[in-house]
Amino acid sequence: MITVGQSLPAGEFTFITAEDKQVKDTQALFTGKRVVLFAVPGAFTPTCSNAHLPGYVVLADEFKAKGVDALYCLSVNDAFVMKAWQAAQNADAITMLADGDGSWTQALGLAKETGAFGGLRAQRFALIANDGVVEQLFVEAPGKFEVSDAQSLLAAL
Repeated sequence: MITVGQSLPAGEFTFITAEDKQVKDTQALFTGKRVVLFAVPGAFTPTCSNAHLPGYVVLADEFKAKGVDALYCLSVNDAFVMKAWQAAQNADAITMLADGDGSWTQALGLAKETGAFGGLRAQRFALIANDGVVEQLFVEAPGKFEVSDAQSLLAAL
């Protein structure tokens, strides 16, 4: 598992915009920025949709006021699902990172296998990165939602 002080692994993410499909790599997303990234097991799932993402949506301005350049939500879903979830949650202030095959989540060492229920997914976690280096990391215990919520990350800043 990635640890504090390590650089985030290289990877690419696909984004669906009104104009077209775009691909951005980790260098473009993290270099020269202080970022809060939080990961959810799946878009449109109960805790993710009712608590995890909404907390960051509500507190987005407070993160910016504390010097955070970008808020990223990571999930092992495709870019179309992440775009639809962003629209459904009014989450325009959050950049949705679709890790379609889970390779980036695996490179972080934060993937979990859920079998027939959903296959490979991200563990629930959050991190603060500065210029692509992990400053703080908060990984939830299985089935928990206590340390990666928006309020906890805001307090950690």
